[in-house]
Amino acid sequence: MLLDKKRVEQIKYLVIDVDGTMTDAGIYYDDHGNELKKFCTKDGAGFFAAHYAGIKLMVLTGRECQATTRRMQEMKFDYIVQNIRDKAAYLEDFMKQNGIRREEIGYIGDDLNDLPPMKLCGFAGCPADACEEVKAYADYVADVKGGSGAVRDVICAMMRARGDWEQAVSAVYGIGI
Repeated sequence: MLLDKKRVEQIKYLVIDVDGTMTDAGIYYDDHGNELKKFCTKDGAGFFAAHYAGIKLMVLTGRECQATTRRMQEMKFDYIVQNIRDKAAYLEDFMKQNGIRREEIGYIGDDLNDLPPMKLCGFAGCPADACEEVKAYADYVADVKGGSGAVRDVICAMMRARGDWEQAVSAVYGIGI
């Protein structure tokens, strides 16, 4: 799926859902009632490359979970926003408060509650196993499922279209590709 270079070059912020996008959509509890999540380490390369390219990252999720907080802090996310029921209203306010234009923000999500905020953004991506409505709307559908590197796939496609994936990976990891 080819992306429009001029369109993705404008992206300065990337908003990413958690459950079903960064994870496999499962919710696991231990014997003490703690919520556990399995994050795919492959997504980390996408996060670091996006940071290198100057893209600010936000996690925007409807659930509150300490595992999410910990992982997003490890990945140096600029904004960690949890327990948001109306993602579109939150995102609209965030964009107004920060003077962000639609063209400057991208969104990666997988389910029906992600569709309204996606429609506020200049770019939308999703995992291969996203619901049909989200896949139909998305500018890019990853080749892999949520929790299996889908976020990295979307970020990689976006940055390849911009022409800055190889430079970012080289700078972040000290390797040529």
